[in-house]
Amino acid sequence: MTTFDVEVLLKGTDEVVTETVSHDGHDPAGWTDADVREVLLSTLRVFERVNSGEEAVGTVALRGLSWIVTETSGGVAINIEIPSGAIAAGPFDLLADELTQMITRVIASGSDRQDVH
Repeated sequence: MTTFDVEVLLKGTDEVVTETVSHDGHDPAGWTDADVREVLLSTLRVFERVNSGEEAVGTVALRGLSWIVTETSGGVAINIEIPSGAIAAGPFDLLADELTQMITRVIASGSDRQDVH
């Protein structure tokens, strides 16, 4: 199990909301693309909850996101920017290049829709 923080900053506000998320899959060093997909979806679910005040009930497509993996103390973080705000998730004990490649594959193959956003 991996536990990580998701920080949300909504556009037009100056308050960062932080939630802790648990991922029941592999530890980051053993992540597959499926683990990365679930981490991204979990991160977007937190954003939707903060943005709307409710659990996400719609669908999300993992495309149209502006994202980058950055090195932080304790590992790397996923930073996502969308029109209504910004999200940071992590840290993860994983190489930045490896996570970048996995996210690239997940988003490129993500034509199917999942719960959220």
